[in-house]
Amino acid sequence: MFFISNIMLTKEKQDKLIQLFLIVVAVSMVLFSFFLDTPVNLIDGMIKIIKNPCGLITDYSAIGGYGATFLNAGLVMLISIWLIHITKTPFSGPAVACALLMCGFAMFGKNILNIWPVIIGVFIFAKFQKENFSKYIFLALYGTSLSPLITEVALMIPNNIITVITVILIGIIIGFIVAPLSTYCLRVHQGYNLYNVGFSAGLVGTLLASVMKSFGYQPYTQLAWNKENNPAVVYFLYILFCFFALSGLILSNWDFTSYKKLHRHSGRLMSDFIMMEGFPVTLINMGMMGIFTTSYIVAIHGQLNGATIGGILTIVGFSALGKHLSNTAPVIIGVVIGSLFKIWNINDPNVQLSALFGTALAPISGQFGWIYGIIAGLLHSSLVLNIGVFHGGLNLYNNGFSAGLIALILVPVIESIEGGRKNHETH
Repeated sequence: MFFISNIMLTKEKQDKLIQLFLIVVAVSMVLFSFFLDTPVNLIDGMIKIIKNPCGLITDYSAIGGYGATFLNAGLVMLISIWLIHITKTPFSGPAVACALLMCGFAMFGKNILNIWPVIIGVFIFAKFQKENFSKYIFLALYGTSLSPLITEVALMIPNNIITVITVILIGIIIGFIVAPLSTYCLRVHQGYNLYNVGFSAGLVGTLLASVMKSFGYQPYTQLAWNKENNPAVVYFLYILFCFFALSGLILSNWDFTSYKKLHRHSGRLMSDFIMMEGFPVTLINMGMMGIFTTSYIVAIHGQLNGATIGGILTIVGFSALGKHLSNTAPVIIGVVIGSLFKIWNINDPNVQLSALFGTALAPISGQFGWIYGIIAGLLHSSLVLNIGVFHGGLNLYNNGFSAGLIALILVPVIESIEGGRKNHETH
């Protein structure tokens, strides 16, 4: 066994180490899929995943089985890592967050085919702007939140050639709108919504869904939700996240000082924990967040299926880009408190996802305190359950859309209250 301190990890070595680590995670997903199911069933499950409408909520483990779900997730993550690599984009916090988010959402909405039109669309936008695609690679990958729209259109058109042309055109439209809009939306919520593209994609999805409805087409909605917990999947998740934490501890020479220091950051975009505190400490944080959120779902008697695992993996990814226990726990507590007196239960499908993905608002509690974090979670759990109707489930980052609106409303109010309090204390 050997130890590598933060100082010994040069930028080049750290970049390669992070890339290797992500590849190991993706490959473990693929290998685990073969443990869960036979090759024949995996192929059959992948076909079902690709051909099935995938608007919210489409849990792929309920469509193609757990094996095919993990296979699709691992492959989509490998594709994402490859694209980040060939564009020569640094492997830091944003890369880790993006790769694991892609892996997570490949368990309920994205697949190895429907992500490409949006990526191509953003690539064409970059060329139109005469800029390097590396500047837009994360927007291209995040923009696949609208992949359900690609699948919807593809299933509507029987002719293969026309289908390809149409979905690429839609991908180009999405790319030309989402890319510039995401930059603008970041200024609107001031970085208090970690799922920034979810906010912009929600606006685009609302626009496109409205256009579709005006021509008489109603987006297909469904609730495909696996209610069976597979013990092997639960064990795999705990082993994976313990591997994260243990690797970080070994690489940091068992130093907890920086991990404690990491919790002082608000998490507001762009809080790249790898740049701020180093990769080893970030790994510890990712592992701890994975263990915490997995245990939360188990504790409320929820389901560790494709959708909730997707939420957990997204949290783990963003534990390199803003999330830690101190700023996420208050938001989840807000959702839990809401379950005590609202009309839904804490383990309802949408509410499980609300608690997980609502942590996009973690910077609010990180910046202003845990009370405001609880309020944010409380408000988010109400808004997110009613906002999907606007985009017809075509935006996979529905919680990011809701979180953007909550931040837009709540942050100015908090700032005015805190500003008034400080002025009063001064006088």
